[in-house]
Amino acid sequence: MRKRLIVSAAAGALALLLSVPASAAQAGPGAAGIGDPYFPYAGNGGYDVSHYDIRLKYQPATDELEGTTTILATATQDLTRFNLDFVLQVKEVLVNGRPARFATSGEQELEITPARTIARGSAVTVVVRYADKPGEVERGGYSAWIRTPDGGVVANEPEGAAWWYPSNDHPTDKATFDVSVLVPNGTQAISNGTLTTSQRPGWTRYNYRQAKPQATYLATLAVGKFDIRQDTTPGGLPVITAYSPDLGVNAGAARASVERTGELTDWLSGVFGPYPFDSVGGYVPNVPTGYALETQNQIFYSPAQFARGSNTSVVVHELAHQWFGDSVSVQRWSEIWLNEGFARYSQWLWSEHENEGTGQELADFIYDLYPAGDPFWTVRPGDPGADRLFAGAVYDRGAIAIQALRNTVGDEKLFAILKGWQSERKYGNATIQQFQAYAERVSGKPLGELFNTWLYTPGKPAAGTSGIGGAPAVAASASAPAGSAGLAPGGAPGARPEPKSWKKIQETNTVHEHEHGQR
Repeated sequence: MRKRLIVSAAAGALALLLSVPASAAQAGPGAAGIGDPYFPYAGNGGYDVSHYDIRLKYQPATDELEGTTTILATATQDLTRFNLDFVLQVKEVLVNGRPARFATSGEQELEITPARTIARGSAVTVVVRYADKPGEVERGGYSAWIRTPDGGVVANEPEGAAWWYPSNDHPTDKATFDVSVLVPNGTQAISNGTLTTSQRPGWTRYNYRQAKPQATYLATLAVGKFDIRQDTTPGGLPVITAYSPDLGVNAGAARASVERTGELTDWLSGVFGPYPFDSVGGYVPNVPTGYALETQNQIFYSPAQFARGSNTSVVVHELAHQWFGDSVSVQRWSEIWLNEGFARYSQWLWSEHENEGTGQELADFIYDLYPAGDPFWTVRPGDPGADRLFAGAVYDRGAIAIQALRNTVGDEKLFAILKGWQSERKYGNATIQQFQAYAERVSGKPLGELFNTWLYTPGKPAAGTSGIGGAPAVAASASAPAGSAGLAPGGAPGARPEPKSWKKIQETNTVHEHEHGQR
């Protein structure tokens, strides 16, 4: 469920970045990007972050943000200079306690030159002090900071961190987080992790601790007026939910959905294995956006997600990401199927649980819905391209791939794969090829043809491939009216009836339908 995409650099720039010999990369400046094939200037080279300590003061009325972020890292090469991803105005930078020179370049590069060369393998402490109005800062005509009637919110993918803290902004450099936000009394702050608060005259400080590794794009911040609720699941897991008081007609549906977070977390734990973090929750601010985002253990929901009533399906989708995307994260953005295909398939499993349509019925329905010439089938979920990272086919064809895997290996092996994968890769990063190898090891079956067919080959696979799109379960009647059982929405004969869960699942697609014009 997503947002604005980073503009990819030219292929020549990527080739140059990736062709630097290993020996040359061991001395001098760190690279201005990690070298992701889709977004080569996302993140930075030369160091590995272990912890972010972010201390902020925010004035909602004026959008004034003051911050000091302390970054603990280890140099992975001899560094004479290194970059952070950041767009706000910087006042001072210290490296290992000494003032450092700094400059900006590109769309979001903060170039830092320390007073002394940093030796490979040594610990690095970077302190960045800054102040700005983040809602007024744009790069490429875009701002990740969303102003609200009573404050501001940042929750975005694949970028967003640069609008409130400096970072190495790529999923492969995970770290733990402490976020402390000072706000005027009567205003609340929301971020990731477990919560404590303290007060001083006129101000309240909200302290959030994320003790498990977290990718930078999964960090969120919201400041405004919220009804914050704290509870625990029957097993003792802290649950934090929050709602803007001015959600209007969407307020009841939002609460009726998000307040089931604890219950749905317990259910998903039975599917994917133990919940991987120290708390769980979700918040619904008064924002004009239409998407939801799996910000780690404190999920962001737009009110528009509940404009047609309560929707537990979207809550299941974002909670499933806590395993697929948050705990086990992509190695590179082209692996997005490991996030979205499995989150979508979790909605299909919830549909089965609620007796509103099985995974097989949903897969067959989607297969019939899109004719062979539809652009839906041109998207390759295993490598969709940067401009189609969140295309609907990544979700729906991606979920069909998992149903195809289920048909091939059987239920027992599939769910063993899902749980074992999470256990083996917890808090790390992974590729589709690694997932395929793991599934082959557990199932004892060769799966290369299956993965190639459903994830990498443009075009509609033949009916019956991997048990998908065979003969309809309900035969069409020549006298049946268009749209009735046995007919597709357009009245095509021989198609399957629409699963009961289909509309609620499709309501989670608003971001790529309305922002990117994709299906």
